[in-house]
Amino acid sequence: MDRNTRRVLATGVAVSALVTTAHAWAQTAPAAPQAEATRIDEIIVTAQRREQRLQDVPVTVTAFGAEELEQARIKDVDDVATRTPGLQFDAFPASQPRIAVRGIGSTDRGAAGDPSAAVFLDEIYLGRPAMVAFDAFDIERIEVLKGPQGTLYGRNVVGGAINIVTQRPDLDAFGASTEATIGNYGRLEGAAVVNAPFADGRAAVRASGSWRTHDGYTNNSFTGGEVDDQDTLSGRIQIAAEPSDTVRLSLTVDGTRDRAAGPANRVLDLDESDPLSMFWEPNRDREQFAGSTDGYQNRDTWGVRGEAQFDLSFATLTYLGSYRDLDYSTAYDFDGGNPTTNFVQISGGNDEQSDASSHELRLSSLPDSPVQWVAGVYTYSADTHRLDTLILDLGGEGTETYTQDAELTSYAVFGDVTVPVSDRINLIGGLRYTEDQKDYRISNTAGNTIFRGEEEFDVSASATFDALTWRAGADYRLAEDHLLYVMVSRGFKSGGFQDLPGSAAEAADAFEPEYATQYEIGQKSVFLGGRLTWNNTLYTIDYTDLQTRRTLPSGQVLTDNAGAATITGYETYLSWRPFEGARLVAGYGYTDATFDDYFVDATTNYAGNRIARAPEHKLVLSPSYDWSLANGAVVRFAADYRYESLIYEDNSNTGPERREPSNIYDARVIYTPASDRWSVSLWGKNLSDEVVRSFQGAFLGANFGAYAPPRTYGLSFNWTL
Repeated sequence: MDRNTRRVLATGVAVSALVTTAHAWAQTAPAAPQAEATRIDEIIVTAQRREQRLQDVPVTVTAFGAEELEQARIKDVDDVATRTPGLQFDAFPASQPRIAVRGIGSTDRGAAGDPSAAVFLDEIYLGRPAMVAFDAFDIERIEVLKGPQGTLYGRNVVGGAINIVTQRPDLDAFGASTEATIGNYGRLEGAAVVNAPFADGRAAVRASGSWRTHDGYTNNSFTGGEVDDQDTLSGRIQIAAEPSDTVRLSLTVDGTRDRAAGPANRVLDLDESDPLSMFWEPNRDREQFAGSTDGYQNRDTWGVRGEAQFDLSFATLTYLGSYRDLDYSTAYDFDGGNPTTNFVQISGGNDEQSDASSHELRLSSLPDSPVQWVAGVYTYSADTHRLDTLILDLGGEGTETYTQDAELTSYAVFGDVTVPVSDRINLIGGLRYTEDQKDYRISNTAGNTIFRGEEEFDVSASATFDALTWRAGADYRLAEDHLLYVMVSRGFKSGGFQDLPGSAAEAADAFEPEYATQYEIGQKSVFLGGRLTWNNTLYTIDYTDLQTRRTLPSGQVLTDNAGAATITGYETYLSWRPFEGARLVAGYGYTDATFDDYFVDATTNYAGNRIARAPEHKLVLSPSYDWSLANGAVVRFAADYRYESLIYEDNSNTGPERREPSNIYDARVIYTPASDRWSVSLWGKNLSDEVVRSFQGAFLGANFGAYAPPRTYGLSFNWTL
């Protein structure tokens, strides 16, 4: 029996089991109405490019609403990932995040590379890793869509998508709110938002801003400075107008400015089989290192977004356009030592200037249409100039610089439809055709030497990549609060060029696109009159030609197309209000992500190895209790527990490049008076002060890496007009 036959049989059995189980649940679920205070709040999402209840969407989505974002101090993508099974996040350095969904991610930050999991800010694609800079203040919700989303969400969504939706201007009322925080490590934070209608309620302006700063988590004993600090300014201005009942217009300008030192990279382990290991001294003290420089991480990014919607007699016509700009620079001590401790000194960094623009024109069905559909055209262009610098000091300083210039032009046409074939059954289908044109120039002649390369070169190359992606599925409404669905979706990530090639031939040779086809069945149910939500998903992903990165002993990093991998998994989400004031949210993800075929050379095959940065188990538990006082005030006690199993940092699954299982505890106590106009919270993160590695890479006889933040705590005050 071949693998495809086994998949069909397994899927059939699983669907049958879910149908039978859900049917039994629907028959036995209590129908008695419950008090409103014990019902679970519904979240409206736009995962299918239209507003729907989260429980009605036949896609696996984890969503965080505005209240949860505020009270749980979810401020950036890292905070989202820690609370989402199936989503992984790490950053080295912190301003260049690496995101993976269900084992599919990318560490390629080269000018001609792309992420495998995409981030969208109000539907605008953030195409460069360092563009993923936003503050979660004044955010309506954050949606995490798991699995290929290439039909509706644009380019390179082979693993999944994170969709950040900001609070839109309110045309009906004036409003304002503010937030202030103090905490350990000298933490000071402030944020504010003002919403003001004008033009007799036909328009409104909304302005929000935030400032977040803390001292460094790590002391530099050599320079006397601190690293791993933060100094971030963010701002956003939105103008929305409805000049008539059928026309809606909006314009947004946003920006983020980051200034920080670090990161605190250091030698974590030695490869004693390599004679170069004698030059290094490990340092596993998270609180200090002895780098020859504090380094810096500077980022300025901003963007403009414009949207126009026109209600026609049969559909809504939408134009969405954007421009994004990025200026990024980082430099750091890679080995965490200095001339008095290490014979060899390694440092370097990146400089990048990128700009990108996109245009989308789409036509979508009206909300009350029995057949829901959307069709459109999309274009995206980007221009990236990037420098990658490595400085190696062996008694005399040598500098190697890779200069990269990339131009990208992408076109797409897409369509998606949901057709009801009965009162309970919908059929779903979508197609998208994408074509990417990449022009690339790379040179390693700017430095005074070469370390990772075999020769000097200055190469120009071009390539075109295209693909047809799609999805097909169905959902079945077993009862009012019980949905079953099955979905098959195909995603693609564009090919590209090496960012650190060793030769002119490698520089001119493009690596191929990667593809993922996901088979998913799921169930979404609400029980006990709205007090219990329980969703379950089973999936398997055929992952072919996947773009993988490996570090050679010389320090050169190559992107290969591995043959194939299979990712199978199970995810469950439960939200339960057992009695008034109490709530338990639990999420668990099991991910079996292994290579089927990956020859790294003529004799070495990684078949059977786990894909890097994909833990087999991830568990999130978030209990809370609201204690109602006699004066009408409420005190909320809440905690979060997260467990991740072993993570390999390298596809070889050997050596010290691994993260041991981790257990993280967060907690908060929030006081809200009866007026509900303000609140004060005492919070703590990583309360057990768990030591977790956030990045690792082995070469030259050592495993270099950095640590995630230590225990932090503080006091926050929120006020709303």
